[in-house]
Amino acid sequence: MLATGLLGGPTGRRVGELLATAGVDASFVEIGAETRRTVAVVDGTDATGFWEPGPTITEAEWSRFADHYRQLLTRASVVTLSGSLPPGLPHSAYATLIVYAREAGVPALLDTSGPALRDGLRATPALAKPNAGELAALHPGPVAETDLVESVRAVASGPVVVSRGKAGLLAVAGDEVWECVPPVALGGNPTGAGDACVAALARGLRDRVAWPELLADAVALSAAAVAAPVAGAFDADVYRRTLTAVSGSDSGGSRARIHR
Repeated sequence: MLATGLLGGPTGRRVGELLATAGVDASFVEIGAETRRTVAVVDGTDATGFWEPGPTITEAEWSRFADHYRQLLTRASVVTLSGSLPPGLPHSAYATLIVYAREAGVPALLDTSGPALRDGLRATPALAKPNAGELAALHPGPVAETDLVESVRAVASGPVVVSRGKAGLLAVAGDEVWECVPPVALGGNPTGAGDACVAALARGLRDRVAWPELLADAVALSAAAVAAPVAGAFDADVYRRTLTAVSGSDSGGSRARIHR
């Protein structure tokens, strides 16, 4: 795995140090402004997040990153494009990176929201993972609230996995619709659960895993991330138990194909 992006100031240096300590390879582009911080307050059941405004990225910094990203694609088997776009970048920034990845023959997984998600979906990533609220914001009205499948098809031509919190995952890929629901609702720190889901989906894209196994793995890793008190970590025992519970089960709604 290789982490990349835009880092600046003391906070950016600290991010680099934490990645190195965790054994994660990194190759970032330095910017002049300070990398933002996020604070999560966890009470054992849920979490409240506080986000600083992101640094403004200059046109020159974005150009340097785009060139750097294209070079990194030569050694990538899959790329994830995650998070909100910082000020200074166009809404089409992720769409541009998706096109670069396609030209390099690398599948891109998109996880963002708002106009960046709308523009990114138009570039047809290999897979997108909005949550239900982010999807509804793109397609407001009764359809978005009552039928996620039709809401997905209204805004995306490629495969989409919708995260629904405790209700699990819903995948829409052409005529196929799949869902995977965790066996029990877990309390804990949901910060990072979406990122864990993306990590599992990226691994599945790399290994060309079929939908049932792909969703089961993503649900299990997401649940394991919620069970871990620190964002970025996961509970290995919860992962194994959840994966066993949802793998190979097409009954009770745990993992099923929906015909629509």
